[in-house]
Amino acid sequence: MLLEAVRTTQPAAQTPKTGAAGAERLARSLHGPLITADHAEYDQVRRVWNKQFDRHPELVVRAANALDAAHAIRHARQHGLPLAIRSGGHSLAGFGSVDGGVVLDLARLTNVSIDPQTQTAWVQPGATSEVLAPLAAQYDLGLSTGDAPTVGLGGLTLGGGIGFMVRKYGLTVDSLLAAQVVTAGGQLITATETEHPDLFWALRGGGGNFGVVTAFKYQLRPVGTVLGGAIVTPATRQSIRAYTQLALEAPDGLTTITCMMKAPPLPFIPAALHGTLILLILAVYVGDLEDGRRALAPFTALSPDTVDLTQPMPYPAIFDLTRGPTVSSHHYGRSTFLRAFSDELIDTLLEHVEHGTSPLSFAQIRPLGGAFARVPADATAFAHRDKSYMVTLINDWDGPDAYAEHEVAHHRAWVDTLWTSLRPHSSGVYANFLEDKEGDRIQDAYPGSTYARLQAVKRQYDPDNFFCINQNIKP
Repeated sequence: MLLEAVRTTQPAAQTPKTGAAGAERLARSLHGPLITADHAEYDQVRRVWNKQFDRHPELVVRAANALDAAHAIRHARQHGLPLAIRSGGHSLAGFGSVDGGVVLDLARLTNVSIDPQTQTAWVQPGATSEVLAPLAAQYDLGLSTGDAPTVGLGGLTLGGGIGFMVRKYGLTVDSLLAAQVVTAGGQLITATETEHPDLFWALRGGGGNFGVVTAFKYQLRPVGTVLGGAIVTPATRQSIRAYTQLALEAPDGLTTITCMMKAPPLPFIPAALHGTLILLILAVYVGDLEDGRRALAPFTALSPDTVDLTQPMPYPAIFDLTRGPTVSSHHYGRSTFLRAFSDELIDTLLEHVEHGTSPLSFAQIRPLGGAFARVPADATAFAHRDKSYMVTLINDWDGPDAYAEHEVAHHRAWVDTLWTSLRPHSSGVYANFLEDKEGDRIQDAYPGSTYARLQAVKRQYDPDNFFCINQNIKP
């Protein structure tokens, strides 16, 4: 379990660039609240999910609509202030805040409007999977989003969106029909396949480089009751080799996300496995339940010690299994796509995870394929359709010494050492899983002509690179 700890900090000494009169003018123009450093809520709203980033913005605009976003952009430009944009604040790289600048906080924009006849939904960027999924489930519909319940759909969508239905229905951007965007000039435009099609292409995977999206229109998909839950099995070279192969060969309806980790002392895990290396397989099968049981049968037979906790459930219930990791903590990681899963790689992961530095030192494996792979590589700005797996090295920690330099270095070193061994196998990276100071990997996220095409769109919609607190595409 994550330890609950609160760090007492004092705002860094800064000279406000806006001034009281400028802040007052901005506040009068907004429909949502403007939070300044002397506000009672300031210390709460300035924080982001990853406690490694403890920043002090000059202003936090808690937008109530697209007009507020436009006012925030114009104010930041007029006063020469950097602008950070956040939907849920879960950016791994901490891009949801900025010292001495303006934070445009979209978390209050949570409206969801579903048309059951067309099976479409307009969704604001602050809405999350735990907001959207139950509403869509009322019509036996769903959207392929991420795997965490509290991540804002704004940032998730703009980076691509890889989650529990990626093999059945592809990425989140594969279901995107339209986006309402506030540009760097403060104008509100709509991007679709026929309106601003170049921008619409870039928004589907290119991140927050091109504007502030204040509403998304998605095509919802048939979902209904799914077969979902967890499968726990000992992690060995044989079980990992079998799992990674089975997961690629499985029917499209089955998506799995697996953590290789030391088994925590939870009641549903046999005591004999506590503290040993396991595969914690989170599975979702969308389709006929009997077909789902047949699809899962090989996974439940990976070992005589396998524990099968899957069952029929409403799709929104799967997010209850991933709620814990979305609790704010200190986080550090590295991620990559892979084309193959060799025995050498398996042995490397087993050795390093065995010697993790926290209870949440683990390697996450996401087998891909299915509908994800059938979208042409140039159809969206997400160009990694030919990749078979995504592997993410994760270290989360907390506690009274979590901010101490030696503690941070200790946990980061575990990730960096494992990443050094993993990097020769690397084949690109998911932009949303790039960490802070990984700008040198931006062309790994957008390989070949994809990056050049994104630059052309950037030059058209943000030639001054005003939107630069992100995994940045330079004009």
